[in-house]
Amino acid sequence: MASNPKHQTFFQIAVRAADAEQAERVAAEVYAAGATGLEERERAGEITLILYAPAAAVEAVREAIAKAAPGIRIGSPAEVPDTDWSERWKSGLTATVISPRLLIRPSFVSAERLPRQAEIVIDPGQAFGTGGHPSTHLALEWIDELAPRLERGARILDVGTGTGILALAAAKLSTADLFALDTDLRATAAARENARANGVGARLLLFTGGLDAIGEVAFDLVLANLLKSEMLPLFGAIAARIRPGGHAVFSGLLDIERESACAALRAVGLRDCATRSRVDANGDRWAAVLTAR
Repeated sequence: MASNPKHQTFFQIAVRAADAEQAERVAAEVYAAGATGLEERERAGEITLILYAPAAAVEAVREAIAKAAPGIRIGSPAEVPDTDWSERWKSGLTATVISPRLLIRPSFVSAERLPRQAEIVIDPGQAFGTGGHPSTHLALEWIDELAPRLERGARILDVGTGTGILALAAAKLSTADLFALDTDLRATAAARENARANGVGARLLLFTGGLDAIGEVAFDLVLANLLKSEMLPLFGAIAARIRPGGHAVFSGLLDIERESACAALRAVGLRDCATRSRVDANGDRWAAVLTAR
């Protein structure tokens, strides 16, 4: 007989991150390893992540933490009281209003839409990106501004698609042809299911792999919501796939990383046009840069 997930034994693991980027790397990996929840706490400039995982996944989660951030301080697992995790993870999640044109919500949250406001329904899962993090929110703001301007037949590429949320927003707000890729098969599977559930599955071409997977197609708009360390090696390949006059949005940058990132983007032939920024709950400012070729 299968065990009831409401009564599994769960453990919490405390991790002390050196900075916001290291915390983001850990958060991006632990769910795929079996973690079921995460709390972020900041005190005296130090970020502590409290991760929750069932007993069977504890070692896999610890290994994922160590791989994502070698040398990071990982506390010993501590058993937590019996909890209905199937419901607790939903607490605190709400709808996210990007603009009068776009609303994001989990499937278990009701939200009233404005007239002609597009809606994306997406739940947290193993793939990263549901609209709540400032970097995703900023990328969605740029999509809200740029995508409606594109003419039918334009092409949009989402690099490192995760749940597919950026591609879904572009689909809801434009008539462009949509491409998305991720190196993680779990991410492209999640993006495919989310596209189908939101009625745009037939419009989205998904690839598992790097930029080489899409060949030499030129794009009018490229979207990348990744950590700087992940984006930096891709700048040249992304720039080469932007048509003259096209644009790219690079989100996932801490504001203190923006100047060096913009210098690297200029070095590959992209002109930084404008920046949006947003502060997270810990006081860290994130930036999303719009560039043009």
